[in-house]
Amino acid sequence: MTPALPLLPTSLVGSYAQPEWLIDRARLAGRFPPRVRAEELWRVAPELLPEALDDATLVAIREQEEAGLDILTDGEIRRESYSNHFATALEGVDVDNPGTALDRSGHPNPVPRITGPIRRPHPVEVDDVRFLRAHTDRTIKMTVPGPFTMSRQAQNDHYPDVESAAMAYAAAVNAEIKDLHAAGADIVQIDEPYLQAHPDAARGYGLAALNAALDGVTGTTAVHLCFGYAAIIHERPEGYSFLPELAGCTADQISIETAQSGLDLGVLADLADKTIILGVIDLADHAVEPVDVVAARVRRAFGHTAPERIVISTDCGMKYLPRDSAAGKMAAMAGAAEVLRAELVTT
Repeated sequence: MTPALPLLPTSLVGSYAQPEWLIDRARLAGRFPPRVRAEELWRVAPELLPEALDDATLVAIREQEEAGLDILTDGEIRRESYSNHFATALEGVDVDNPGTALDRSGHPNPVPRITGPIRRPHPVEVDDVRFLRAHTDRTIKMTVPGPFTMSRQAQNDHYPDVESAAMAYAAAVNAEIKDLHAAGADIVQIDEPYLQAHPDAARGYGLAALNAALDGVTGTTAVHLCFGYAAIIHERPEGYSFLPELAGCTADQISIETAQSGLDLGVLADLADKTIILGVIDLADHAVEPVDVVAARVRRAFGHTAPERIVISTDCGMKYLPRDSAAGKMAAMAGAAEVLRAELVTT
């Protein structure tokens, strides 16, 4: 049985720095996250890759534990990107003859081409969550790409419209979430960055697809929005283009980034019923923030939501950091949590 979480628990968004011996980090950082398979990124021979992925995942788990994090992920070590690991495992998509879609910067990108009904033929990440559960006694979280985002990262050659494709993706995600909880995940997070990137379309069908993916789920769930990886997209808008709308979703937690953007946290008033996964680690700068800087970023939220409703987290894209930077930033985050807990006990 996992121990109870402390006040202001700490967690990654999802990914952690993959070792240089495992993946070609220079090639990884020099492109947008792949939507189809990108097996050329792996440095390890195919016949040795499963063992290497297990070993690297164990390293990610131990480094999170040593840093003092309370909620662990598997670091998404087995993935070439946050979305292609799941999206390319579905039936009804052709990844060998990909289509094209614009990435969030407006550039064309090879993507899965929808050629038939989208179905999940088998669980995709259940073995991953079982491995994580077997190697830590802490609270664990797994992430899956969201249906709206996958519908925007595909070329639809089958469904009458993109909304229909999103609802088909939602059914696949819904089945996966239920299987992940059954396999031992304490929290399952849906990554939906394209709700922010395509807010007009999101207002049309994004919330419906998201709630369909969450339908009937009884375990704890989260939804993650982001401004794009700091390693790739350097400019941050002043605020989220799609955030208050998430008050209408059935997820328990909402994950946002505030460190690099300096986001006005008044937006949290619209999400008063949600736990906020608060990104307070700036991934645009490899330098490790002092504990007091991280603590100050968290304190900004106290005037807008109760500390009991905050999970302290990184901004997203940890996989692009050097490993020493990633480890140091996690430790600073855990240190900030300890400082803040002590302050709250004495006030």
